[in-house]
Amino acid sequence: MSRRYFAACTLGLEEVLQSELAALGATAFEPGRGGVRFAGDTRIAMAACLWLRSAIRVQEEITIDEVHSEEQLYQLVRAVRWERFLGCDDTLAVDAALRDSFLTHSRYAAQLVKDAIVDRFRDRDGRRPSVDTADPVLPVFLHLARNSATLYVDLGGESLHKRGYRDVQVKSPLNESLAAGLLLASDWDRRSPLCDPMCGSATILIEAAWLAGDRAPGLNRRFAFERWRDFDSATWQSLLAEAKARAQRGAAAIPPLEGADRHGGAIGIARRSVRAAGVERAIRLVESDVATYVPGIAPRMVVTNPPYGERIGEGDDLEASWRSLGEFFRRWPGLTAWVLSGNPETTRFLRLSASRKLVVRNGPIDCRFLRYEIDADREPAPMPAKKRLPGH
Repeated sequence: MSRRYFAACTLGLEEVLQSELAALGATAFEPGRGGVRFAGDTRIAMAACLWLRSAIRVQEEITIDEVHSEEQLYQLVRAVRWERFLGCDDTLAVDAALRDSFLTHSRYAAQLVKDAIVDRFRDRDGRRPSVDTADPVLPVFLHLARNSATLYVDLGGESLHKRGYRDVQVKSPLNESLAAGLLLASDWDRRSPLCDPMCGSATILIEAAWLAGDRAPGLNRRFAFERWRDFDSATWQSLLAEAKARAQRGAAAIPPLEGADRHGGAIGIARRSVRAAGVERAIRLVESDVATYVPGIAPRMVVTNPPYGERIGEGDDLEASWRSLGEFFRRWPGLTAWVLSGNPETTRFLRLSASRKLVVRNGPIDCRFLRYEIDADREPAPMPAKKRLPGH
């Protein structure tokens, strides 16, 4: 049976996300700002949680209707067969987003939805589910725009960008879903050597390894739908078995991947994440400044997220770093480089002209994902003199 869903993503990745959904067999797309509505059966919905690289959430649309008062909203929510998802001993949590509606406080709207759900159970069974905002069995979301109310349940629970390979305490300037989305938006063929000369915690490289190796990003995590009463375990086990087989076959197809960063702490974090992701054999990491970095294999593709004024640990040499990055590109005739920039002032220091541009949002920062091409016939810039790092 076909149902309606909404997959959310970072602003700017909607086209990438729709292409991913189409590859899974979803239909009836309605792209919008920050996501794509689509249709599919339960198998497609579970596969979306397992396989989507650029998405941060997959939500099932439960009901949609016009409401003009609190009472109408309450009755709309209460009429839903919530017992399809959970029982009285389970937990739920409700979030709400409002726009130009008769309700003005999202917390109050969420409370109203919660009351309607638990009242349905209390009247049916004499008991009710409890609220657990940290780890609910059923995450519920209300979107109320003017007089149009849409209720969703979140299939993933935690954001889909949480793949399981990064320490929860580690902050990164680039989350996993955005990194994967940028790789999908680039023209990387998944077989050419790829390099990130300012790799930080190696998120781009890990996502590249999983993409080239045909590894499902959700393979080692749990999802909210696995605890729902209508969970189709047989279908889910079939999807998992297929994903594991694809990952085993794909591991041998990962091309050389390499990254460098001048901060030893970042490289230490990167190495831990690479091991946790199971791709330590595919990724080489080097502690080196971009000005002196020489990859072990000539890169054909660079995808990188350099510091642009918001990155933790950034020094006062932003201009010098970007000039050095441009020089690194020019050492490799025929190279294609994709650079994420959140500061238009920094890109001029590359002394290159971008051939393509994608506007994306990285957290609160409006960014540009820029493509640079190094002429294959140009004379390469000289390689840097070898320099030993302090303490090495």
